Amino acid sequence: MIDLNQRTLEKKNFFNRLILIYVFFLFLFVFFLYRTFSLQVSNYTDYEIASLQNKTREVLIQPMRGIIYDRNGEIIVNNTPSYNLITKPSQIKDLESHFNKISMIISLSEEDITYARENFNRKARLNRELILKKNLTLEEIARFESRKYRFPDTFIDERYSRKNLYPELFSHSIGYVGNMSDDSLEEVLSDQNLKPKETIFIYSNGYLTGKTGLENTYDDSLRGLYGKKIYEVDASGKLLKELKIIPATNGKDLHTSLDINSQKVAFKQLNNRRGAVVAVEIDTGAIVTYISSPSFSVNQITNGMSSKDFSILINNKDKPFFDRAGQGRYSPASTIKPAIGLYGLENNIIDWDFTMDDPGFFILPEDNRLYRGWKKGGHGKINLKDAIIESSNTFFFSLAYESEIENLIEHLSHFGFGRNICLDCFIPDQGLLPSPEWKMNNLNFSWFKGDTVNLGVGQGYLSATPLQLAYYSSFLANKGNLNKFSFIQENNEMPKDIFVSSNINNKDWKNIHESMIGVIENPKGTAGRLRKLKDFTVAAKSGTVELVSTETKEDYKIIREEEGKRDHAIIIAFAPIPNPKYAISVVIENGESGGSVAGPVAIEILNSLIKNE
Repeated sequence: MIDLNQRTLEKKNFFNRLILIYVFFLFLFVFFLYRTFSLQVSNYTDYEIASLQNKTREVLIQPMRGIIYDRNGEIIVNNTPSYNLITKPSQIKDLESHFNKISMIISLSEEDITYARENFNRKARLNRELILKKNLTLEEIARFESRKYRFPDTFIDERYSRKNLYPELFSHSIGYVGNMSDDSLEEVLSDQNLKPKETIFIYSNGYLTGKTGLENTYDDSLRGLYGKKIYEVDASGKLLKELKIIPATNGKDLHTSLDINSQKVAFKQLNNRRGAVVAVEIDTGAIVTYISSPSFSVNQITNGMSSKDFSILINNKDKPFFDRAGQGRYSPASTIKPAIGLYGLENNIIDWDFTMDDPGFFILPEDNRLYRGWKKGGHGKINLKDAIIESSNTFFFSLAYESEIENLIEHLSHFGFGRNICLDCFIPDQGLLPSPEWKMNNLNFSWFKGDTVNLGVGQGYLSATPLQLAYYSSFLANKGNLNKFSFIQENNEMPKDIFVSSNINNKDWKNIHESMIGVIENPKGTAGRLRKLKDFTVAAKSGTVELVSTETKEDYKIIREEEGKRDHAIIIAFAPIPNPKYAISVVIENGESGGSVAGPVAIEILNSLIKNE
């Protein structure tokens, strides 16, 4: 007998399972419908882009760096063509046989061959070019061109090298370029919303960046913007055809204020001696001459030099890589005296009628310590004007003794000491304008009055770079009103430094200028030997930087037998008076006499600038 209840239950279970199956297939149908819509409609663009990216490849195009000019429009740094021997690896079956055939025409170094072997298979697989040799000579080019029909898979193509036309004259001012680090490259490209990728190089040396000098300071504008080439590729990444090109934007040219002719004169005058020259145009603050000596060839550094040659340069005892013009610290010595005289006038310690007796020494009242002048027996009764002309140490020892150190430091800072006075110089040193706090923090000694006395003649802890000394000279020439220095002529909104004074007037500035004229023109002037070297009027102040303190001239004669212990020669000057246009500073290490050694260098450079106007 059939159980109706059991049968009903079975039907109900069957019906429930059937519904479950229907629901499952309905869900599956909806899911497939959703995925189809997603792939073909809503996410179509994303998948299309992904597909295109798999099908195409972006290759960056390197831009050309800007050309660098001097103030007269003459080229200093250019991009000069060089020629590379290039092959198509995908068309070469036997690399070693290819080496043998090429070597009969063009000599390949072990380095060239090793590079080609290591990169051949990868370049062949991806259909890329392979450089066999860079920077071919004209003879090598001629030999290959007459036989190129034998090498359908190899060709010569033009690349560029960064070349300074005056490689030793501008090694520290213009600087040089070199290869980028991976981090630097990533940073440069990220500024353009790009990532490091395969690149078509314009330069033989690959990625370039400014390492020093103006090449570094203005690297962003000189470099330009990378372009792109978009290629169709196969699944292996092999280039098939070019689809699109976005040209690179070449770097901007740089028009500097540097003067090639005066650079040549300065370089010749220094004659490979250790030292520096900085000359500027007073009205604008434009740097026209900037030489550090000894120098080196930036082209050797940029385009590659052997490790042996580089080691010789880096270990040279005269340190040719060191930028003495912007980073060398020297005591200003007697060149500081006009600024100290102005301090005395500003603070009513002296006036132009004030006189004192100079016995040849100054005794510090606190401990009777003796500070000697350079002239035995002294200068007798002397005023400020004569003290500058004859360079009386005693007068300025005494004046500094009457000064408050904090006020004196602030006063000297107006003249460029202890601070950066250049807008685009490469890592300029700020020198040292010492203070009681500095001495305690660095030497763990208190300031005493003798330190202030030494400051009055530019000795002791005070130090300045030739760049700062040129600024100081310009500041004196322009009567306390001066633009910050720059190598670029196009900046019309230069920040100014203005010396605000309550006591110094135009007559005081005129008297300072006359005193500095007397340094050369007065029979008692310390730089009288320069009188016959020019036909225009020059205001100057020479100095001798003592490296070793001695009691007598006889002691110094013993000391000077070792060249490295001889005094430095230093001079600041501006001309032509009465409307000075150029100011200059010259430092010659161990040159001993500012007037007779550094002075002639300064005059020759001023001659070249003024007579070529």
